[in-house]
Amino acid sequence: MCGRTSCHLPRDVLTRACAYHDGQGQQRLPEWKDPDKYCPSYNKSPQSNSPVLLSRMHFEKGADSSERIIAPMRWGLVPSWFKESDPSKLQFNTTNCRSDTMMQKRSFKVPLGKGRRCVVLADGFYEWQRCLVSSQRQPYFIYFPQAKAEKEVSSALPSGSIGAISSPEDWEEVWNNWRLLTMAGIFDCWEPPEGGDLLYSYTVITVDSCKSLNDIHPRMPAILDGEEAVSKWLDFGEVSTQEALKLIHPTENITFHPVSPVVNNSRNNTPECLAPVNLLVKKEPKASGRSQMLRWLATKSPKKEDPKTPLKAESDVPQWSSQFLQRSPLPTKRGSAGLLERWLKQEKEQPPVAKRPHSQ
Repeated sequence: MCGRTSCHLPRDVLTRACAYHDGQGQQRLPEWKDPDKYCPSYNKSPQSNSPVLLSRMHFEKGADSSERIIAPMRWGLVPSWFKESDPSKLQFNTTNCRSDTMMQKRSFKVPLGKGRRCVVLADGFYEWQRCLVSSQRQPYFIYFPQAKAEKEVSSALPSGSIGAISSPEDWEEVWNNWRLLTMAGIFDCWEPPEGGDLLYSYTVITVDSCKSLNDIHPRMPAILDGEEAVSKWLDFGEVSTQEALKLIHPTENITFHPVSPVVNNSRNNTPECLAPVNLLVKKEPKASGRSQMLRWLATKSPKKEDPKTPLKAESDVPQWSSQFLQRSPLPTKRGSAGLLERWLKQEKEQPPVAKRPHSQ
């Protein structure tokens, strides 16, 4: 799923990042609708406003459907048929819509049938990897690989990484040429029953995760990779719904890095939310009385060592992308002590004097 994004670029930079070619092949910049409603943020959550691209023809009948508008919209689609006066009273979650069921649900099928397709713009999105043993979750920032980053800061990257940026200083060098993440969405227009301003809102289409993201989360946004895909999705005047839906599938052209838990609170809106962190820097946990006893037993127990067997060297170099994923350790057996059991096996002829410590 997709439940948190970053879109912090200033309006002029965001506009330049959305440059495109119209139906006549002319390079253009999209125009804004309600530009004052755009609020840049490193940490956008549902019900906040985010910028989306859509065809000008949605606002001007007879316009060229290939021309584009940027409009801030509410994240979380409010169907046009919703009868309550307060959108927050909608009884179901419309932050995302699953690609495999969206044509079965009225909230998404109706606007999609009207050609209300949009492209949700973001620096990238966040996802959390759940640890199997503890309740803690590690957040990751996920985005398109950046060509400028590869050229300018490749010397600062760990060996084997592609498109990942190593420090906050390097991030600042690439924002002006950042390749925005372009996610397929559906929007709708809701009019309050008592009258008032129209509310434009959207949902992000999701698909099964690609192979590289599957260890983080089983779902991901439907990402439109490239200008041709974006154009076809937006141009509802020339591209039918059936044809456009062929663009909805996972993509492997994605990269990511771990970020600080500061992003967990949606009220935190600082560059720290998306800055890379090193998962290998961990505080040594304070040893309990039981673990101290096991460590003592391990050092005192006789061990048979083969001098011909070399020690395995463990690299302390941080890895990026899929190599940077944490692997949840297997749970240990409750009440057992692995070191103590191994020591007892080696001392079959001579039982130990020390008693097994009582399990707390």
